[in-house]
Amino acid sequence: MNFVSAEQAVSIIKDNYRVFIHGGAATPQILVNALSNRYEELSGVEITHLHTEGDAPYANPKYSKAFSVNAFFIGKNIRPHVNEFNVQYIPMFLSEIPIFMRSRKFPIDVAIVQVSPPDTHGFCSLGISVDIAKAACDVAHQIIALVNPNMPRSHGDGFIHYSKITTAVYADVPIFESLIEPITETEEAIGKNIANIIDDGATLQIGIGGIPNAVMKFLSNHKNLGIHTEMFSDGILPLVESGVINGILKKNHPGKIVSSFAIGTKALYDFIHDNPEVEMLDVSYVNDTSVIRKNKKVTAINSAIEIDLTGQVCADSIGTKLFSGVGGQMDFIRGAALSEKGKPIIALQATTRKGISKIVPVLSSGAGVVTTRAHVQYVVTEYGTVDLYGKNISQRAKALIGIAHPDHRELLEKEAHKLFMKNW
Repeated sequence: MNFVSAEQAVSIIKDNYRVFIHGGAATPQILVNALSNRYEELSGVEITHLHTEGDAPYANPKYSKAFSVNAFFIGKNIRPHVNEFNVQYIPMFLSEIPIFMRSRKFPIDVAIVQVSPPDTHGFCSLGISVDIAKAACDVAHQIIALVNPNMPRSHGDGFIHYSKITTAVYADVPIFESLIEPITETEEAIGKNIANIIDDGATLQIGIGGIPNAVMKFLSNHKNLGIHTEMFSDGILPLVESGVINGILKKNHPGKIVSSFAIGTKALYDFIHDNPEVEMLDVSYVNDTSVIRKNKKVTAINSAIEIDLTGQVCADSIGTKLFSGVGGQMDFIRGAALSEKGKPIIALQATTRKGISKIVPVLSSGAGVVTTRAHVQYVVTEYGTVDLYGKNISQRAKALIGIAHPDHRELLEKEAHKLFMKNW
């Protein structure tokens, strides 16, 4: 495999190209920087990706002549610029993005990815981020690869033969790590409430952050749990080591941890490397509701920015301000609901850091509905758990007020009376 400099590699990108950038912890920062440094000589280059880690200088307004951004998810590195200048968001279920790419309705000129060195058969691995990256590589006219010996060689779908790579850069650099933050008392309370409704033998969809880590903390006495999730982090490792997570009761991929990307520490990446227990697969498969539902007792844990008293969930915006994206929430909420004895869960802290209630009479003006009131079932805060399935509007309101922060319950009751007075 012949290697060139990052500057030489990105020189194949021309004006008006659409360029895909590998996301999550696999973001090839060296190549991102090299491309961004060409802002004075390029024009009309469209950049697309899921959320990326690290710096995203191409999103800076001063580079808007050279670059525009069409993102399928909003990470913190581009969030300040969304809907301003040259950064836009494409709302789409995560499961559908690879299908959209492969339909050729969204052609990609160049895919920029980070991969493992080729194995003895010449195959490089997309490692910890297969998600939509495999589809992007499948349809891209050219591929620029950052070959990094620190990228885990994961089992599953994420292999690219070196002959498909147009140009490559070699760099022995650390993979991005997301360090584990201490769990707060509130997160711990939510985690305990969620763990109390997880059944032995459940298949979990669980992500990254304080609440998922708190849930894991309280699962040590559970038995025969499985993992089928769009992403995962270090929180599962102690449960795998203790045998709590073994996947033996899964109907689909028994004994396997199924995911499409991972973000965590080096310990997590070492666990994934060449581990046949872990299958990193295309997210159009992982997040397909017909695939998810094949396992029994699928328990999907997702978050919310706010939820109204009828059960509508906003998870992608703060009012009109786009914050993240639709992601895979609806894929798994629906998949869990269709699973035999499945439990779709929306978990949120009762208030923001400023003490504003996240359980609200009506969603904020302009807020997006990610999960509809018809899809919502379990809702969990630090104050308890409610099941809204089969409940009418006034019953839902009463249930949600019961798990709101005590300081806000009286006002919520007054507003509920105004809104649903005929049924209250």
